[in-house]
Amino acid sequence: MRPFRRIFYIALLWTVQLVFAQTQGAARSGPISLDEAIRLAEANEPTFAAALAEGHATALERKDARAALLPSASYHNQYLFTQSNGTQAATTQGGVNQSLPVFIANNAVHEYYSQGSANETIGLAQVGAVRLADANAARAEAELEVARRGLVQTVVGLYYGSGAADEKLAVAQRALDEATRFLDLTTKRENAREAAHAEVVKARLGTEQRERELEDAKLAAAKARLELGVLLFSDPSMSYSLVPLGSPPVLPDRPSVEAAAKANNPEIRSALAGIQVSRAEALNARAALLPDLALNFTYGIDAPEFAKHGPDGARNLGYSAGATLDIPVWDWLTSERKVKEANLRTQAAKATLTNAQRKLIANLAEFYDEADVARRQLASLDASVTDARESLRLTNLRYVNGEGTVLDVVDAQNTLISAENAQADGVVRFETALAQLETLTGRL
Repeated sequence: MRPFRRIFYIALLWTVQLVFAQTQGAARSGPISLDEAIRLAEANEPTFAAALAEGHATALERKDARAALLPSASYHNQYLFTQSNGTQAATTQGGVNQSLPVFIANNAVHEYYSQGSANETIGLAQVGAVRLADANAARAEAELEVARRGLVQTVVGLYYGSGAADEKLAVAQRALDEATRFLDLTTKRENAREAAHAEVVKARLGTEQRERELEDAKLAAAKARLELGVLLFSDPSMSYSLVPLGSPPVLPDRPSVEAAAKANNPEIRSALAGIQVSRAEALNARAALLPDLALNFTYGIDAPEFAKHGPDGARNLGYSAGATLDIPVWDWLTSERKVKEANLRTQAAKATLTNAQRKLIANLAEFYDEADVARRQLASLDASVTDARESLRLTNLRYVNGEGTVLDVVDAQNTLISAENAQADGVVRFETALAQLETLTGRL
């Protein structure tokens, strides 16, 4: 029976692995969009995961601080045995003689505790703890958004950088094809005694240069894919494709961008939360100078026998209540120094807030101007590519007709390669600047 069970478990495990592999393959079979890349990075990036965990932890701490304002209840059960001292005495409950314990601090040789207790402490420290927990939770939430936006900017740069590397790889391949075609043309012209051997040598040098450039382009594309794959997948070498870049989006107007950035900026929220943290710490420091009132109510038994009534019928079940007021008198000025420390941190937090506001203004102007210039240059880059292609075509015709030189053709090829690479870099520049702007405004 056991061999059949083992075979069944092996088959089940193999089936689960096969289904999982098929599911994973199906999930990554299509091209990856920017939004999906951001989602995958959020699931895998450790810094963002740490910020996310800190946000959840501070939210739980806030609940704990609020729960501390409410009364707590406990049920205490204990049996205490103490050695007898060899004498007996009448108890206060009916005069029954019982052995006396050897320790005078204990009440009886056999003592039973079974009590329910409710406790409540009223003081400024509890209120300060709630404010501190709220401020820490707010700051952790803002820091989580800061980490998310930083991750988004990283993913955007790698995503469009990988796309540009693939485009440059295609440019290098087309350049090699063009150089190979031109080498074949010069070789045929030499064989027909229409061109000198120097032209063939020059064309061959150009082809060899294009081959090296193609190898470099392949290496750069592979590096870009690996860098992006590290953020997206558990296996960075996994094969994947990206969604082709469409037409560049329209740049939003500046007033709407400024309004959105000022209304939804995590750096400013974090700085504001830092001020609230410092103020809450100051409140906690001042609370140490004020008294605390502790209330207690206990109901149950504390008797030599575990019963509602003693042997003489005395009642063991009862209650007690207490109120304790602790008034601080002297702590060697520790509380006063803590108040000063909190006030100093508050001033530093205000300076951080002011710096965050200045940084927001500067980043708004910088990112918007960068995106605006890059957007306007895209049309110029497209026109340059079109003109470079037409120039290469006309130069090739002039060379075939004997009106141009091999240097003219090589120069036209280099111009086209430079224009196409600049076009790819221009798209990356605009998309990156736009992503920085949308991240600053919270739209991405």
